[in-house]
Amino acid sequence: MFLNVSQLDVRYAGLGHPAVDGVSLGLRAGDIGVLIGPSGCGKTTLLRAVAGLERASAGSITLDGETVSDGTRHMPAERRRIGMVFQDYALFPHLDVGRNVAFGIDRLPRAERETRVAEVLRLVGLDGMQSRFPHELSGGQQQRVALARALAPRPRLLLLDEPFSNLDVDLRERLAHEVRGILKAAGATALFVTHDQLEAFAIGDVIGVMHEGRLHQWEDAYALYHRPATRFVAEFIGHGVFAPAQIQMVGNQVSVQTPLGPLRDVEECPLPSAYEAGLCDVLLRADDIVHDDDAPVKAQILRKAFRGSEFLYTLRLASGEVLMTHVPSHHNHAVGEWIGIRAEVDHVVTFERGSGAGAPPAAAVPRAAPAA
Repeated sequence: MFLNVSQLDVRYAGLGHPAVDGVSLGLRAGDIGVLIGPSGCGKTTLLRAVAGLERASAGSITLDGETVSDGTRHMPAERRRIGMVFQDYALFPHLDVGRNVAFGIDRLPRAERETRVAEVLRLVGLDGMQSRFPHELSGGQQQRVALARALAPRPRLLLLDEPFSNLDVDLRERLAHEVRGILKAAGATALFVTHDQLEAFAIGDVIGVMHEGRLHQWEDAYALYHRPATRFVAEFIGHGVFAPAQIQMVGNQVSVQTPLGPLRDVEECPLPSAYEAGLCDVLLRADDIVHDDDAPVKAQILRKAFRGSEFLYTLRLASGEVLMTHVPSHHNHAVGEWIGIRAEVDHVVTFERGSGAGAPPAAAVPRAAPAA
């Protein structure tokens, strides 16, 4: 791995628990990793420890085969050859774009410096804008200048700390896609911090979900969504709820009894023996619940959120359980209305009834092939 973090702890005096607690992760050269989690989960502290801005209490950090932090050494930030892009861009208002970008390469000969500035501005789509000043640029353009400045010295790792947080929501996701293209074109290895899932999905090759200083899962977006490693990941990623359920054997087939009725013939499901009496909580995501006027199960709309092509409905069954579902936006039902729903679940993710955030799901068993 190009970046390897092993059992890393960061502690602050007066704080009763580690800000970063035993985190291990690896990032391959040319890949973009993203750290995501609620405020205070330790993601920015972890980023700063990789940068050398925070001293690790335990564990190690290796970059491109070189140990930059362990129990005996702490390489200063300025020697790690790491570029950083911050929330506020930190552009110098009195310098034009060209001089802002050239700030970190001022030791190069003038001709070489000007060539490199033109090169990175072309890369970020700001070719020919060297003489503009930051106040003459949009927020998205300022972000690109900050990115160009970080790339100019050819860092071996680029760190980005919530770089789109000052931008409006629509611009953030679009810019995330654009920045991913820029980083890939530059061949950069990057670690990115955000609290926005859409940004994380748009930019990351691998995504880490953090909670209370611990890294719960470090995988691609598909795995986080469909195969969460802990109950916290299942709850934090995407839209979904936990419903009480019971796993049973019906003949030679596993069936999961839920408030929506039985889930049968699913691709993957734990065996009833995974839980006492088969009792568990099942994860039901919004895309597992289908609006169907002819379905025997009805649910009342509690809330609706318009998303353009779809609504996100929050529903309540007559039995009291709350569910969520995505519905095409031409099905414009009123809050308080009852609609028909059914479950379409390909593989079942279950947890011990009432378990905590760090609890792992039970292992799912692939459905056996039918006998010939």
